[in-house]
Amino acid sequence: MRYSNQFAFYDLAPGEESFRDAVLHGLARPRKAIPCKFFYDARGSALFEQICALPEYYLTRTEIAILERNAAEIATLVGPHCRLIEFGSGASRKVRILLNALDAPVAYVPVDISREHLRDAAGSLSEDFPAVPVIAVCADYTRPFPLPPLAGPPGKRVGFFPGSTIGNFEPDAAADFLANYARILGSGGEMLIGVDLKKDPAVLDAAYDDRAGVTAAFNLNLLERINRELDGDLDLDLFEHLAFYSETEGRIEIYIRSLADHPARIAGRDFHFAAGELIHTEYSYKYAVGEFRALAARAGFRPLKTWIDPDELFSVHYFRLG
Repeated sequence: MRYSNQFAFYDLAPGEESFRDAVLHGLARPRKAIPCKFFYDARGSALFEQICALPEYYLTRTEIAILERNAAEIATLVGPHCRLIEFGSGASRKVRILLNALDAPVAYVPVDISREHLRDAAGSLSEDFPAVPVIAVCADYTRPFPLPPLAGPPGKRVGFFPGSTIGNFEPDAAADFLANYARILGSGGEMLIGVDLKKDPAVLDAAYDDRAGVTAAFNLNLLERINRELDGDLDLDLFEHLAFYSETEGRIEIYIRSLADHPARIAGRDFHFAAGELIHTEYSYKYAVGEFRALAARAGFRPLKTWIDPDELFSVHYFRLG
């Protein structure tokens, strides 16, 4: 790929937990678990793209509609010459909406731990927005890290964290994450963040357990990945996808459930799965507007504006530090 001469890549050499270590550690725990970040191998990423197009999965299209509908107002709040800093840049579809609306942004800084994905996505975006310096930073954005110099005319730092990814953190961890983001943005920094709303549990359950079974395939792909990459002999017919909304906890809980008592061998190690035993793979917390504002306040953010779609499914918040 030919990158724009406005493209730069900073590799801070983050140490990434290996899939092997995570699986062997997670399945040896009394309550088995595999971190959700390992969903996204090549097949998992393709399945997630299918999920985003499902009629039940409202999150992606609703957030995009909110951003498109309010892009001009967002750009006015941000002002000219901003440094837009996105943690976990993904496929960059949503940030394109902002870059098309913003007034002369000084830099777009995508930050992600996935080196090759980041380089490809950020490099492609730099070709499409040649007037915007794209300064990609390979780092673990859940921990403190230094930003490279961001020269140019005066303008604020603005964080962008779409997709309701904040919901994958438990609340205390989410507050810690936001505090780390606050340190990166600095005094006067602002943040635009997508947050899924609490709603009818039936809507939530359908979004994470669709009738076509794509979400189930996405979850169970973790087991297929274990077999492919870790010489596993897991029998996929002995497992099923389980997802449900817990009103008490305010979160979707996602598991892989064993259907029978059976052994398995993974990377040369023996494991046992009991009938009914659960492997936890993801939480997705949902927040009322006031709940999330209170969470963000713990990290020093105060609300400036919140946009909600007409069906009250999803929210996009704009915060300022201080």
